[in-house]
Amino acid sequence: MAEHGTTQPADGTTPVPGAGSAFHRTLLRRVLPAVAAAGLGVTGIAGVAHGAAGGAQRTAAADFPTWGTRWVVHADADTRSPAVGMINNAVPGKDRITADYQVDTGHRVCEGSACSTYTAHITGPVSGFLTVVAVAVPQDRLPGIPVQGGPPPQPGASRQEMLARAASWLTADNGAPVPYSQDKVWKDGYRQDCSGYVSMALRLPTPGANTVGLATDRGLTRPIALGELKGGDLLVDATGDNNNRHVVIFEKWNDAAHSSYTAFEQRGGHGTDHRSLTYGLPGGDAEFMPYRPVAFGD
Repeated sequence: MAEHGTTQPADGTTPVPGAGSAFHRTLLRRVLPAVAAAGLGVTGIAGVAHGAAGGAQRTAAADFPTWGTRWVVHADADTRSPAVGMINNAVPGKDRITADYQVDTGHRVCEGSACSTYTAHITGPVSGFLTVVAVAVPQDRLPGIPVQGGPPPQPGASRQEMLARAASWLTADNGAPVPYSQDKVWKDGYRQDCSGYVSMALRLPTPGANTVGLATDRGLTRPIALGELKGGDLLVDATGDNNNRHVVIFEKWNDAAHSSYTAFEQRGGHGTDHRSLTYGLPGGDAEFMPYRPVAFGD
């Protein structure tokens, strides 16, 4: 519904000189919606030391656009490992990749002003590991994609999968956010408003539940306390009309004091966003209440 209210790598991972645009990557970092300084990712997930890919969780997957040409796909998470393939072999940004987890290798790879220590495990169009620098997102790691060594999945539906699906709309419109609309539906059949977006993330039937339903239908959610919020839970303002009701997807607390949190939302005048909010917190908009999707089973 409507909103309320530079070290160059030496491992062969970067595109060939002149083939990719560092300016393009920098521009993406500036214009795509994200809170790059907030430390993005699934709640409570931590990176692991430089090393192999064994034992990784594969509970979520999402596809992302890429940029540049001739990015090397490696045999394991170490970007100095042997090449097993290549994306964007001739055409910049031609390939979209599907990633199911990522690894913090501790090895910094840069192209222009874009740097990352994260390597994504991709399942398509080539299977292997690809530096996150090659992915056209404004963060140094993939939003909503689990990091190797993170906590076990929650019972029932996967919170990680929900967050990955929420993150997919950040770049689904040819690298840009899905536009906001209360009338239109996106290519996947879901309404392009806030409740349609949440319905998409939860895999509810198309075109999606409305905001009131997300707050009142006990087959979908149940009320919880603010302190219980985990990644994938919702904060909902179900009062008023369709011009002021709103729902956002909680991802993580930004600090130990719980003074703000990072959330995914579909908001009027912008589209899909990933930013810091205070809805429902002391000093924030008190009409937002916390709810837990019952599909999570806890």
